[in-house]
Amino acid sequence: MTDDRATATLAGGCFWCLEAPFQELDGVYSVTSGYCGGDVDDPTYDEVCSGSTGHAEAVQIEYDPNVLDYEALLEVFFALHNPTTKDRQGPDVGSQYRSAIFTHDEEQRELAEATIERLADAYDDPIVTEIEPLETFYEAEDYHQDYYANNPERAYCQMQVRPKIQKVRERFAERVADD
Repeated sequence: MTDDRATATLAGGCFWCLEAPFQELDGVYSVTSGYCGGDVDDPTYDEVCSGSTGHAEAVQIEYDPNVLDYEALLEVFFALHNPTTKDRQGPDVGSQYRSAIFTHDEEQRELAEATIERLADAYDDPIVTEIEPLETFYEAEDYHQDYYANNPERAYCQMQVRPKIQKVRERFAERVADD
């Protein structure tokens, strides 16, 4: 990888379900689980889970845009979750699990809008993914970071995270990092 770095912030259900699959991709430097889009400063996991803060569980991806561009990240993002269900992904229900793209600049906003427009016909229902400018990203507590890597045998990881990792490895094999 080169030394170029860009950042993307995405929410599509539980952050554990996005963190591990994005870590598989060539060009990704880091994936951090956290919270954004709410109105409480420095929220805790319990506060976000209550649904009272307005935050979404999200991941912030630091990547090399020369290896993996923003549109490719969005393609993977839309493959990893159902963007047509409002405030729900699998067993996780509430606004904290909404589908959202938190943009860092105007170019990201335009690319997100274009991607949604391009993908709209691929779904039976309308895409409800929100697009909003990122104001603040709050890093989640330490035990949420690298959750799958640290807890691969937990039932949630087996049933929810592992299939998403497999999907990335199979569907995006040309983008998976060689370790």
